Amino acid sequence: MNIAVIYGGRSGEHEVSIVSATSIVRHLDRAKYQITLIGISKEGRWFYQDPSQIDKVREEEDTLLEIVQDAQREVMVIPGGGCAGGLRVAGAGGTFVHIRIDLAFIVLHGTYGEDGTIQGLFDMVGIPYTGCGCLSSAITMDKEVTKAIWKNAGLPVLPHICLHSGDVEKTGWNAAKLQALVSSAERDFGYPLFVKPCSAGSSVGAAKAASFQQLVEALQEAFKWDYKVLIEPGLNPREIECSVTGNGADFSPIVGEEHLHEESLSVDELRAELQQSEPDVNKVRAYIPGEIAPTHQFYDYDAKYTDPNGARLIIPAELTDPQREEIRSIAIRAYKALDCTGLSRVDFFLEKDTGRLYLNEINTMPGFTSISMFPKMCQAAGLDYSQLLDLIVRQGLDRFQQRSALQTSRS
Repeated sequence: MNIAVIYGGRSGEHEVSIVSATSIVRHLDRAKYQITLIGISKEGRWFYQDPSQIDKVREEEDTLLEIVQDAQREVMVIPGGGCAGGLRVAGAGGTFVHIRIDLAFIVLHGTYGEDGTIQGLFDMVGIPYTGCGCLSSAITMDKEVTKAIWKNAGLPVLPHICLHSGDVEKTGWNAAKLQALVSSAERDFGYPLFVKPCSAGSSVGAAKAASFQQLVEALQEAFKWDYKVLIEPGLNPREIECSVTGNGADFSPIVGEEHLHEESLSVDELRAELQQSEPDVNKVRAYIPGEIAPTHQFYDYDAKYTDPNGARLIIPAELTDPQREEIRSIAIRAYKALDCTGLSRVDFFLEKDTGRLYLNEINTMPGFTSISMFPKMCQAAGLDYSQLLDLIVRQGLDRFQQRSALQTSRS
């Protein structure tokens, strides 16, 4: 099977994507998969990469994949071309060579990777791909829309207000007018407040504000990354995360607090199921929750990716049995409510003072670096990195087959 690993991208998380893709290439089973590398530049151009990079990153632990921008190897996407003709690369003398692949492994974080755009493109081309589909990817990229759906499903969501750039621009950043816009957050939440772009990942543009002046500065930074910005109360929380996989064919529309604990297998049942040679791709599974213990004020971009001592990863999280099962059950409900497929990491706040649990956000292409939480939480349940990649590949193929079987014409 030939898998095209797609990485880089026109995103603030370009560098993170390269690290994740390198790790995935190292762990894909060479006996099962042939790998094609397609790197996307920060300007959004696609380039076929020399296969020699694959051996290099596997042999040299400190080496990362590169994106060589060779105009003679630029990749073009052909709508309707399918697996045999959907991708082609420039060849000698103005010719083109089709790249035959069986599946695209999308390793793009953030904009143009997790937001439904590349998913919709591959749907039009007719190429199977990993992870969530176009609709769920687009929804989950927008934190405000995600929270609205979760709230409608009866799931615990942190209160917030949303500001649009047009509203803020009308104030001209006048302090009195701006304060009127944020007055409800100041009154209902008090300081400190958290500010984050609605559609940026990896905590890009996020900041904590302990005063109105800091809030203004945080808003100015956040609006560089998105036209919508959330303001949330500054809790004193533990940051708990839970990996979820599955294509959701067992979806149940039951919602409400009384059903939150009916969705997940027990940990022992989960481990037993994962020992099967090929676990069911449609079964939605929540794995062993982990905890992020940041050494920074909060789990910001630097703590995640640039500071090796930015946080401790505690797997399993130190939770009571009821807390752990509540988190796993809510993670599955949150995943299903958004019609997710493939994989996602569901993030929670567990308030230290009250013990209240809130959904924070969901990541449909979580970090896959050697130190990332998602694969580590799966491993804690008995699913190692290579087996996890196998499952993700099979889920992508299965979802494509299900979608392809749907009727699209009356004739």
